[in-house]
Amino acid sequence: MPEVALVLTEDLVGLRNQALGLAERAGLAVDCRTLAPRGVWQHLPARFWPDPLATAGVDLAAAPRLMIGCGGKSAAVGAALRARGHVAVQVQNPRLDPRRFDLVIVQPHDRLTGRNVMVTRTALHRVTPEALQAARVVWAPRFAGLGGYLISVLIGGGNGRLRFDAATARELGQSLVEMARAAGAGIALTPSRRTTPEALAALRATLAGRPDVFFWDGDGENPYLGLLACADTVVVTGDSVSMISEAAATDAPVLVAGLPGTSRRIGAFTDALLANGRIRRYAGRLENWNAAALDDTPRAAAALRACLERAGGASDGIEPC
Repeated sequence: MPEVALVLTEDLVGLRNQALGLAERAGLAVDCRTLAPRGVWQHLPARFWPDPLATAGVDLAAAPRLMIGCGGKSAAVGAALRARGHVAVQVQNPRLDPRRFDLVIVQPHDRLTGRNVMVTRTALHRVTPEALQAARVVWAPRFAGLGGYLISVLIGGGNGRLRFDAATARELGQSLVEMARAAGAGIALTPSRRTTPEALAALRATLAGRPDVFFWDGDGENPYLGLLACADTVVVTGDSVSMISEAAATDAPVLVAGLPGTSRRIGAFTDALLANGRIRRYAGRLENWNAAALDDTPRAAAALRACLERAGGASDGIEPC
């Protein structure tokens, strides 16, 4: 029976998928729980919680020996569990002394070092070669009518530092239409949970009526993995480290569309991938180069397995995610 990992995050898909991706790549079973602090504690950074285990809003009485957390709130709980003898693995900067964890997995922009700190080039995720192949079987026939070349477009949203409003969405949509027309390509586009209704409406109006466009409006089966699997080129808005990392895990060229505003963290991340040659900046024209998948999740999973081997032992029992 595989080791069980308690995956503990806030109710945010981006955080949860990073922790799940790490656990799954390491071959672990998963006990997935969501932090639910109440009262004043939900509004305060977790480093100010006097008793993280009592404040988390999760029953941790019979928690597995291994916890994988992602995000600051889970870090406080992980450090507290480790003090009680658990193995604590933290994804993203814990904002706590990294020596309070068995393994900390961050990216270069976190500027964190230590003997138990691993630095990855991309965010962790669940986009595996096997998942892409399975999605390709399902979605390739559905996208076949869009033309012989597919531009997959991943749309995010504003994040407090970068802006994706209706005007920005309209400008990007028009640029995509012109690029696809010049290249004789089709477009498959999906928004995210952070795409505002106004931006979504602007994109829809810009792309409406074109037979070579697939536009997912949130109804029916989510085509996200299909877009990644079938893309000849991926265009992704530059607001999401996770989406850019997932696009980089394919073999398609990745063009990152910049958004109005400034983010030091995302800027450092994209600059590193630009220097690596894995991505290029979107400039309204199709660019092709010999791209290869870039994914550090397997390397992080190997570090986790090594951490568990050093800790020894095993845990039993699983509560489905």
